[in-house]
Amino acid sequence: MPLTGAESRFAERAVRRRRVFLALSMASGVIAAGLAAYYGYRRLSDPTYPLGAHAVIVLLILLNARMNLRQYRYAGVLAQLMQAGGDAGA
Repeated sequence: MPLTGAESRFAERAVRRRRVFLALSMASGVIAAGLAAYYGYRRLSDPTYPLGAHAVIVLLILLNARMNLRQYRYAGVLAQLMQAGGDAGA
């Protein structure tokens, strides 16, 4: 089944942004690790430092990294499908 014009443009944009998704995923992972280390250090130096809300922030950043990695993988599969579809039509 052929794609509509809007679907085709959406797929092309996703494929073009594939590297951006990977960079965002890696950056989010580094930021989450840095924040976890910082919050851990703060907790070691001050045992009364509240860790709960900060752990939630780190978790949300990690979930965002996972989402960006999934988009990177989907864009790769989408690129292969678009390429295969273009070859089949020729």
